[in-house]
Amino acid sequence: MNLSRYWQQAGGYGETIRLAFPLILSTSAWSLQHFIDRMFLAWYSPAAIAASMPAGFLEFTIASLFIGTTSYISTFVAQYYGANQYEQIGKIIWQGLFFSLFAMVIILAWLPFAGLLFRLAGHAPEIQRLEQQYFVVLIAGGGFPIAAAALSSFFSGRGDVWTVMWVNVIATVVNIGLDYLLIFGKYGLPELGMRGAAVATVMSAVVSFALFMGLMLRAKFRRQYHTWSGRKFDAHMFRRLLYFGLPGGAHSFLDCLGFALFILLVGRYGAEALAATNIAFNINTLAFMPMFGFGIAVSVIVGQRLGENNPTLAERSTWSAAHLTFLYMLILSVLYVVVPGLFLHPFGKQATVVSFQPIYNYGVILLRFVALYSLFDAMNIVFSAAIKGAGDTRFVMFISVTLSWIVMVIPTFLATIIFHWSLFVSWSFATAYVVLLGLIFLVRFLQGKWKSMRVIEESSHVISVLLPEKPTPEMEI
Repeated sequence: MNLSRYWQQAGGYGETIRLAFPLILSTSAWSLQHFIDRMFLAWYSPAAIAASMPAGFLEFTIASLFIGTTSYISTFVAQYYGANQYEQIGKIIWQGLFFSLFAMVIILAWLPFAGLLFRLAGHAPEIQRLEQQYFVVLIAGGGFPIAAAALSSFFSGRGDVWTVMWVNVIATVVNIGLDYLLIFGKYGLPELGMRGAAVATVMSAVVSFALFMGLMLRAKFRRQYHTWSGRKFDAHMFRRLLYFGLPGGAHSFLDCLGFALFILLVGRYGAEALAATNIAFNINTLAFMPMFGFGIAVSVIVGQRLGENNPTLAERSTWSAAHLTFLYMLILSVLYVVVPGLFLHPFGKQATVVSFQPIYNYGVILLRFVALYSLFDAMNIVFSAAIKGAGDTRFVMFISVTLSWIVMVIPTFLATIIFHWSLFVSWSFATAYVVLLGLIFLVRFLQGKWKSMRVIEESSHVISVLLPEKPTPEMEI
């Protein structure tokens, strides 16, 4: 293969990186936000970092059904954009906002059960108290990330990824600043600890929602994409969103539920094992979220190319992303194994050597598991994103749910509750789950069924050759 020519051609490395790079920065900003959030909580107290992951992951699990559904709007936008059906783009965004209102009501219904959820987990009383504090605030503001995901799809689906990046960077800066002020009580503000971290997260989502809404309603977007005139409820389009989007949301929800149950079960090994697991997963977000940016880019590219009826370029772009993500993960995996202290030491900065050393010892071994499964996670993210970008959401949901329970959740339950095996046995089950996911989605992609799939309706009119070319993605802040 001529590397220089492949870099420059359509669907090659260059085109893929140009679209993925802002999304990588965007998802990396989200990753950095959570990394610093957990790091501040580790400085605040060992109990706070131990409680943050179960509570935060459980809230995200509940919200992920709805975030996954509204995020899938980017596939609709990409295919409408590729098919030159611009008048449909504003309509599908508004269907996502209507869905967000429904989702907000469902999420708030979990508030009365906060205490019960963490009592059932069987964690120490102090950990339960902090988990409940964190969870309640996140649930109260849980509607904003869902609506923001729908709005961001307007930009990412058209390839205007720089706008998505800048909005997420601004929201991240807001979150980090409020984290520092509210967790520790700086500059006269109250010391809120766990509640402060949760309030900062909610406020960053509010900022993200407000910025995306304001930008989408600019005059040029109202004219070209009907972002205001398309605000009416459209029952047919809403049903299509549910038909294709809900399986993607269910996949996100059930996948997260599997990991949430895994974390809750691991908590039975004790606070040190739970804290080490939380830290290992938090470190993994440094690798996962940039790859997730590649995944979004792949879904957008596949959607646009299929909208243009060009599956060959869609396939080439997917392989370009797969090569790049695997190289990235290979480098990080080597670092996890060779220099684990580089990633672990920041969490112990404010802790005593005696209190942090057991957590560190666990963490060194857990990062070896992360190094192994991350290579297959690259395959999982890229190839599942490609087939979801075409509309193959039900297969992704079915495989993820089945493997999650059969390979990870049920074996971990048996290991912790029945047989009392070690922490590392439970982590072996989680690793096997990710490895199998990557391999199965690779096979599904190679089978090629996704090439004939579409999520949009066929255009009922012919586009005149006299019409101007579709606009190029640009930074439009």
